[in-house]
Order: sequence, then structure tokens, then C-alpha cells
Amino acid sequence: MITGIKGTRFRRAAAVTVTTGAVLAAGAFGAAPAGAVTTPTIAAKGGYVMNNGTGTTLYTKAADTRRSTGSTTKIMTAKVVLAQSNLNLDAKVTIQKAYSDYIVANNASQAHLIVGDKVTVRQLLYGLMLPSGCDAAYALADKFGTGTTRAARVKSFIGKMNSSARSLGLTNTHFDSFDGIGHGSNYSTPRDLTKLASSAMKNSTFKTIVKTQNTRQKATTKSGGYRYYDWENTNKPLLTGYSGTIGVKTGSGPEAKYCLVFAATRNGKTVIGTVLASTSITARTSDAKKLLTYGFAR
Repeated sequence: MITGIKGTRFRRAAAVTVTTGAVLAAGAFGAAPAGAVTTPTIAAKGGYVMNNGTGTTLYTKAADTRRSTGSTTKIMTAKVVLAQSNLNLDAKVTIQKAYSDYIVANNASQAHLIVGDKVTVRQLLYGLMLPSGCDAAYALADKFGTGTTRAARVKSFIGKMNSSARSLGLTNTHFDSFDGIGHGSNYSTPRDLTKLASSAMKNSTFKTIVKTQNTRQKATTKSGGYRYYDWENTNKPLLTGYSGTIGVKTGSGPEAKYCLVFAATRNGKTVIGTVLASTSITARTSDAKKLLTYGFAR
């Protein structure tokens, strides 16, 4: 029997009225110099954009101010998994009740993984990055951390996340969770997250996953049958709404507000960036589009 599992997000999101930047009367300040590009106004409290090929900074707004990152944290979760030596992406992981209990306790976004199902590491990465599954994040931390207890393995995995941040020179980044549901000390900056994403995008598996709009994954059930998981990318508004978009990851939460790490390629140039603490899902997508367009014009 085939059962469709729809991977939607269950995180509560209050309706927010977005006020766009005030319109300036261009004539009041004289004509702009020929070829000049107007710096965009964004709703997000922080932003950073760079040329991914050269590392050149193209835009900053409170780029080094530490903020809660929400589920953009999962970029590092995926990076740590993909950095494992002798990684077998087809290795199967049995879904534990602890993962679903965690979702219920935290009202977290989920991939709707069913207890007892055997899901591959590759499938867990899709469940992590597309529907932003905190259950998938927990499963990966449990699988790739070291220790004799689940708590020890999770702590070990988060330690690997922080070691990776240090190795990348992300001096304003710290993780205390595997999924962005922080415990008071889970933060980064627009500049650091952009550098992290740039590094993660060098991995072909990561790059393939984050540009996927929808996926159907077949998993083995506890009884030996199978079921399908259908997941849609939370970043679909940008993937479908801005030509050349290749990723990367959304994030949201009561403290983080609305975050987005984004990248697009046009005419051989890749622009990558981050907005943190935007005002709504619509606003963070709009912010990203403005910054990408600005980045390509620079």
C-alpha cells in the first residue's frame, strides 16, 4: 500500500503587514550618475551579499551583527553530514519515536517521518533541506554524532557543527542546536551564513538538493512494505520566482523572524547572500530578489 505523506511546515506564522521602503522622489536630488546602481532598501534587519566566484562584498546591512538564525542553521547540519569520511548516502536510518516526540514538544517544522521507517541518509538530507524537517535533523545528528546515548551523540554532533564553523573562520557564529531551535546561544551573522553557504554549495549533493523544488522519496516501512514521502521546498517562492536561483535555505522562528540564505547564477556569475530578521515570508523573498538584482548589476 502506498501512502502519500505531505511534507508541509507546521510552524505558526503570524500575519504581518509589510511596509515597503518609502518611495523617493528622484528629481529632488538631481539625476543619478550614468551607470549608477541604487542601493536597495530591505525589510530585513541584517543582510549581506557577495560575488561567490571572487568573494567580493557587494552589499552589507548590519552584516556582522549576531542574530538568531532559525532553520538556516540546517545548512551547517547538512555540511557536517556531507563532510563525514567514507559517507554512504544510501545507508538506512531507522526513524525513532524520540524524533517525532521532539517535533510535538517544540511545535517544529517537520518532514513527517514515520516511526519505524527506514530512510536513507540522502533522503534525510532532502527532508532536512526541503520541508525543513527538524525530525530529519534529529535523525542525522543521532546518526553522525558519537557516544553511547542519544543525548551524547547529539551533543557530539553540535560540537562538530561548531568545529566546522571555526575551521571556516566564522567568528560570529555558534550553534547550540542541530536545527535552529536554539537554547539561548544559537546565532550567526549575514556575512558568516553567506560564507557557510558558499562553502556548502561546493558539495554537489548539497547543491542538487537545495535547488530541488519538489521531491518524492520511497522509504521502507517497519513491516517491510513501502511508502512515499512528498516534500516541497520552503524556498520555492524564490526558486520559481527569480530566474537563475540555485538555493539555498529558509529559516523562521519567534526570535529569528524570517530569514533566507539565497544564491543565483546568471551569465556565469553567482551571487550569494543572506537576510536575517525580515518581516514576513513575502518580505524575505522580496529582499532576496532585490539584493540578487543589485548584486548582478555590480
